[in-house]
Amino acid sequence: MTPAAWGALLGAVLCCGLLLVGSRVLALRRPRLETRVLPYIRDLPQVASRAAPTTSAAHGVFGPVLAAAGEAVERVLGGAASVRRRLQRAGVDVTVSEFRVQQVVWGLVAFALVAAYSVLKALTHPGGAVAPVLLCLISFAVGVLARDQHLTSQVKQRERRILAEFPAVAELLALAVAAGESPVAALDRVVRRSGGELSADLAAVLAEVRTGEPVAAAFDRMATTTGLPLVARFAQGIAVAVERGTPLADVLHAQAADVREAGRRELIEVAARREVAMMVPVVFLVLPVTVLFAFWPGVVGLSLTAP
Repeated sequence: MTPAAWGALLGAVLCCGLLLVGSRVLALRRPRLETRVLPYIRDLPQVASRAAPTTSAAHGVFGPVLAAAGEAVERVLGGAASVRRRLQRAGVDVTVSEFRVQQVVWGLVAFALVAAYSVLKALTHPGGAVAPVLLCLISFAVGVLARDQHLTSQVKQRERRILAEFPAVAELLALAVAAGESPVAALDRVVRRSGGELSADLAAVLAEVRTGEPVAAAFDRMATTTGLPLVARFAQGIAVAVERGTPLADVLHAQAADVREAGRRELIEVAARREVAMMVPVVFLVLPVTVLFAFWPGVVGLSLTAP
C-alpha cells in the first residue's frame, strides 16, 4: 500500500474512534431516569453533580473490559476471602472486584513500560520477537503481584500505627470510665478527641452501637475483624466487662500496660537483631582499616631499611 492509502486508513480509524467516544459522551450527558424522578418521590437535598464526561466516557468504554480482566485474575489467583480480610485490615474502602481491577491496571502499566522499552530497543537493535513478548507477559504478572504485595505492606503499616496509638487510647478510655462516664460516652469522648487508625475503628464501633447494636456485640465484631492479637484481646476484654459488669477501668489499664510491655519486648528484639547487623561494618570496614594503620608504618620501614 502507498503512504497515501495508509494515511487514509489511519484517518478513517481515527474518525471512527472519535465518533464512538463522542456518541458515548452524549449518551452519558443525557440525564438518567432516577435523576429526573427521585426529586419528586422523596426529599433530596440536591442531586449530586455528574462526573466529568471524559472520565465517565473512559469508565464506560474501558470499565467492562477491566472488570472482565479482573474476574479472570480472580479465577487464576483466587483467595477472595483473604483479600477481603486484608482490605478490611488495611482500611481500604474498595471491594474485591475493584481491587482485582487495580491489579489489572498495575499489570497493564508494567506491560506498557516494558513494551515501550522493547519497541525502542527493537528500533535500534532488531532481533527476535519471542523474548520481548515473554518479557511483557512476565512484567504484567509482576505488576499484578506487586499490587498484592503493596496491599500487604499497607496492612503492616496500618497495624504498626494502631499499636503506636493503642496505649494512649486505652488510657484515655480508662480515665473517662473512671471519671464516671458510661462505656459509650467514654468511647464517644475519646473518638472526638483523638485521630488515627484505631480511632477510626472505634468510630465504626460507636456508629454500630448508635444504630442499636449491643456494645458487647460491636466489640466482639471488632475483635474478629482485626488482625492484631492485642487489639482483639482489648475488644474482647471490653465486651466481657460490659456483659458481666466487671470494672472496666482496671481492664483498660491492664490492656494498656500489656501493650507497652509488648512494645518494649519488640524494641529489645529489634535492638538485638540490629546489633548483629552493626557488626558487619565493624568487622569488614573498621577492623581492616585499623589493622592497616597499625602495620603499614612497619611495612614501609622494612622496605626502606632493606638492602
